[in-house]
Amino acid sequence: MTDFFQNGEVATFHRLKHRDLRGLEAELEMASKHRPISLVLPYIPVELLGAGLPRIIKELGQVKYLKNIVVTVGKANADDFMKARKFFSSLPQKPKLIWCTGPRIGQLYNLLSQNGIDVGEDGKGRSAWTAYGYILGLEDSHGIALHDCDVATYDRDLLARLCYPVAHPNMGFEFCKGYYSRVTDQMHGRVTRLFVTPLIRSLKATLGQNEFLDYLDSFRYILAGEFSMDTELARRMRIPGDWGIEVGVLAEVHRNCAIRRICQVDLSDNYEHKHQPLTLEDPNKGLLKMGTDIAKCIFRTMASRGYTLTNEFFISLKSCYLRFAQDFIVRYEYDSVLNGLTYDRHLEGSEAEAFVRCIERAGALFLETPVEVPYIPSWNRVASAVPIVFDLLIKAVEEDNKV
Repeated sequence: MTDFFQNGEVATFHRLKHRDLRGLEAELEMASKHRPISLVLPYIPVELLGAGLPRIIKELGQVKYLKNIVVTVGKANADDFMKARKFFSSLPQKPKLIWCTGPRIGQLYNLLSQNGIDVGEDGKGRSAWTAYGYILGLEDSHGIALHDCDVATYDRDLLARLCYPVAHPNMGFEFCKGYYSRVTDQMHGRVTRLFVTPLIRSLKATLGQNEFLDYLDSFRYILAGEFSMDTELARRMRIPGDWGIEVGVLAEVHRNCAIRRICQVDLSDNYEHKHQPLTLEDPNKGLLKMGTDIAKCIFRTMASRGYTLTNEFFISLKSCYLRFAQDFIVRYEYDSVLNGLTYDRHLEGSEAEAFVRCIERAGALFLETPVEVPYIPSWNRVASAVPIVFDLLIKAVEEDNKV
């Protein structure tokens, strides 16, 4: 359970009690008759080996309010794709699989490239963007929800709460971000706790108060991968193609929506999924790569809003970030002690010091190429460049699902 405090700029919907799931789903079934919902599942083959995906499939099999389930299959060869088709075929909703690294979708990406549309490298961002295009082409959905395939604690209550603010006609939010607690015998969510929140606070201290930074600081779990949105927003949004996808999506939502149409919702009492490694020796892997991409996304967003970021600024920012991170670490230690959790203050301090390298690298990359375009263009722009793109995408997906 949680409190009812409304913090920051974004409407927050709490988990104040355990509501009967049948009633919640009944309301969604009624709403979906006029406001249909499609679910996107970004999948990679290694997730077949985890504990989360079988649980997700079992739970989704009982959901009756979804119009479509679209599974994006990335980092996959032909054998991987066929295994995925067989695995997901057990769902009664008969999901469509998009083979994002297959030859048919590859030809479509090449066509877009020839018309000046860069869709970037294979990854969650490009896969999600492709799924949005497919759903937009079908023209049968009002809302789109997305969640990952590695959630070990998944139940369908999570999906219902994620969809409700966008699907329910009396609420009608354009975008809903999920949040949750990530605690076992210790606190998890290191990138959020030790890097992103202290970085946002240090940017506010060095640049001054800013509505975008206040907005980011309003989200309880800024790197949560679960969100829902209406299809018109999906049509207008650009999508980051790297690890900065969660922050980049929030930046695009802020750019395209009024604050009063944005919310966050508590999805679960606790949430567990795979943990990325923190490889101190290689900044191009794991959490350091993630942190670098996130920082780079935030820096470019601030530059696009008129701020001048110089080498001297990044020197000050590193010092300010480390101070904020160290202050947070003290709070996390006392919070853990009070709740009987394990906490390694030295380890967390070392990890915060490692995250300084993310600011250094992201700052250097920003200064080297300050006008680099890290986003996949919106589907409105893509359709303008290639008017038949939705027909081509639907045909490619249908052909892949016949094989």
